[in-house]
Amino acid sequence: MNDTSPAGGAAPLDVAIAHKDHHLADGRPLRALEGLRLTLPFGQAGAVVGPSGCGKTTLLRLIAGLDRDFAGHIRLPAHGRLGMVFQEPRLLPWRSVADNIRIAAPEAAEREIAALLAELSLAEHAAHFPGELSLGLARRVSLARALAVKPDLLLLDEPLVSLDAALARDLRDRIAALIEERRITTFIVTHDLSEAIALADRIFLLSPRPAHVVETLDIPEPRGRMAKDAAQALEARARAALSAARQ
Repeated sequence: MNDTSPAGGAAPLDVAIAHKDHHLADGRPLRALEGLRLTLPFGQAGAVVGPSGCGKTTLLRLIAGLDRDFAGHIRLPAHGRLGMVFQEPRLLPWRSVADNIRIAAPEAAEREIAALLAELSLAEHAAHFPGELSLGLARRVSLARALAVKPDLLLLDEPLVSLDAALARDLRDRIAALIEERRITTFIVTHDLSEAIALADRIFLLSPRPAHVVETLDIPEPRGRMAKDAAQALEARARAALSAARQ
């Protein structure tokens, strides 16, 4: 039995997964998540970090409603409108950058689309096609597309993966600025603790499979306002918790 529904108003993202199983080729169940519980306050950014293969993307898919085969409940903030940025940009190759955004958000006014393109430094690429874009630009288009729907919950799946250091830093800073300005409840999956610390208000550390939350870390001064030594201490604490969960 499962339930995924909007909670309404300024409600938090509330996730309680009793268990989630995958099924192997021979029909045997493989438990991915068990006893997983997390809450993210309205308007905050949360990041989930855990070892490879522990079920981070599975959790994201459950929250997105792409998989409803689980036991438990998921309560979404406000009206439950989602914007999602996948690891791969998933842009329509036969449509321009601007058209990819229009198709996802047909109710968006042209001035709103133009403002998004400008905000993400994409205005000069509006008429380009995805095949003409670098991965970094394509990721920005994917982010613009997700924001164009005016989401109540923004889901980001490894938004900086496979980018070189300079591009990753640029996109991370853009995402951080958007989180600060728009105050959209944002849920980020990442394998990178420094990325999580740079973007999130709250970090959820996951155990190996079947995953559950081993520790929740609240960041008192998020998105660049934390002193370097405090950020390093937080990262060391997180690494210790993740290491202990593997034993």
